[in-house]
Amino acid sequence: MRLLVLGGTLFLSRAVAVEALRRGHDVTCACRGESGPVPEGAAHVVWDRSDPAPATLLDGDPFDAVVDVARHPSWVRSAVAALPEPHWIFVSTISVYTDDSTPHGTVDSLPTHEPIHTDEDLDAGPHVYGAMKVACEQAVTTGAQSSAVVRPGLIVGPGDRSGRFSYWPRRIADGGEVLAPGSSEERVQVIDVRDLAAWLVDCAESRTTGVFHGTGRAITRAGFLSAIADGVGVAGPDRRWTWVDQEFLAAHDVEPWAGPRSLPVWLPQPEYAWLMSVDVEASYDAGLRTRPLAETARDTLAWLRAEPDAPVTGLDRSAEAEVLDAWRAR
Repeated sequence: MRLLVLGGTLFLSRAVAVEALRRGHDVTCACRGESGPVPEGAAHVVWDRSDPAPATLLDGDPFDAVVDVARHPSWVRSAVAALPEPHWIFVSTISVYTDDSTPHGTVDSLPTHEPIHTDEDLDAGPHVYGAMKVACEQAVTTGAQSSAVVRPGLIVGPGDRSGRFSYWPRRIADGGEVLAPGSSEERVQVIDVRDLAAWLVDCAESRTTGVFHGTGRAITRAGFLSAIADGVGVAGPDRRWTWVDQEFLAAHDVEPWAGPRSLPVWLPQPEYAWLMSVDVEASYDAGLRTRPLAETARDTLAWLRAEPDAPVTGLDRSAEAEVLDAWRAR
């Protein structure tokens, strides 16, 4: 298979290129190349996507499939117009949905934002990212001869520059009493970047069509922390979770999801219940396979230790201790 990866230097798009090369495919990465080199063995075509597609992509042997992760509608429209014949795999997001609170939603049951067809700054509002992705989806499904749209949730694992999931393997491996947010029964839903990349390549190989969620099955937050502890080698009595409710966390200025004073991968309930509990059975039926979370945690910690400058967001230990002390003294 001749595969065109639009990107190829960072996280998911790079993982797709690496996986396709591992399988022996002919891989071309089209990008500016400013974020680093493409994987060894891949061809690199320099393309600033604000410009027309370079002749190098259009005049050579045809591609069998394209994988695109872009969020700019103009970029996706121009790329599909230039290359409508290959099978397109477009990586969207569950942020396309307007319903924040309904758990177990499917791609058919959850309403999506009205599309924004212009390239907007993400500071324009929280819905803008999802609305632009809706427009990108439409460009692919109406412009390509065949396509699949995959809507991931939180993508995690080695190489994740967001620092969100990375907080937990590092924090749990450090030992001591761990501040656990919300309820032990809340749902958590993530996917290892390598598993998502492998499935995207599967979909390209098989020319899978349709719209799918691209994340793993939901587990409880207690199961999430325990699996991470398994992965980083923390066992038995060394697992010390102190569950603190979301109202107390908010009152002590602990932020959800990401940021320097946050507990990452946690969101207030029930208003954001959907984000960590979308229905994924159709995706598993279509061939998605996911590894144990413990393996993801182990490999993420190894990457963090090998890359000391890798970002990790979240509460520092002194701030965590202050919140725990306040919780005990309440």
